[in-house]
Amino acid sequence: MRMRQSMAQLEREFEEQAVLERRDREQLRRAAIKRTRTRRRAKIERGQQLRFLVLIASIALTVVVVTVVMFETLAWLMG
Repeated sequence: MRMRQSMAQLEREFEEQAVLERRDREQLRRAAIKRTRTRRRAKIERGQQLRFLVLIASIALTVVVVTVVMFETLAWLMG
């Protein structure tokens, strides 16, 4: 009788351990997916910021060039 109890107890402990290991693996998998998504989002955001800065710089450069050309043309016409 005692042998059956210890065998049943070992089986229960083994099942409990298997359940805990499955839960831990699932948590690790979810954490890895979350980290991947966070890194991907950060990478996309960095690219968007760079494109925005290039856009602002090109607009500013265009304003400066158009202003200089406009005044040069005005000076040439008046002069």
